[in-house]
Amino acid sequence: MKDKKMMLRFFTVPQWTQEQDYLRSQHNNGWKFKKVDWLCCYHFERCEPEDVKYQLDFNPEGINHKSEYVQMFSDCGWEYIQDFVGYSYFRKPVSEMQNQDEEIFCDDASRLDMMKRVFKGKMIPLIVMFLCVILPQIFVQNHNTHSKILYYVFVVLAVLYLILFSIFAYQFWKYKKSL
Repeated sequence: MKDKKMMLRFFTVPQWTQEQDYLRSQHNNGWKFKKVDWLCCYHFERCEPEDVKYQLDFNPEGINHKSEYVQMFSDCGWEYIQDFVGYSYFRKPVSEMQNQDEEIFCDDASRLDMMKRVFKGKMIPLIVMFLCVILPQIFVQNHNTHSKILYYVFVVLAVLYLILFSIFAYQFWKYKKSL
């Protein structure tokens, strides 16, 4: 029987809760999360099935003061796993929690603050790129008389960006409304 496995999964920026649920379900099935890499490959190793809660935090400021940041969570019983594209990954067995709903965030305001950090750290650069690169290229390539291929490439990129922005805005609105 294999002791390690790799699974290809892709989660968009606002899907951090789905990613946490995915990691928890894998651990419940006997696969402990080890790392995720740039190819969206999740690496697991076989373990005893256990209910372990995974939490992601997006805090670039915390990564700048990594030892204090990790120690703060460690003091509360959360095991640090890795940092990946701005997110820090933590886990804690449910059996060690004071209640089933324990999270790294102590209240709704801190959860909302993390969503704002994600918006500033991930979405604002994408919006800037959209406004400064993709939209101008659509207009430039539209007037290109030699070939329309690049025009269509940039139109497709614009549509993908708009879908991503819409998904994030909807999930942010839904989350904020649920508080």
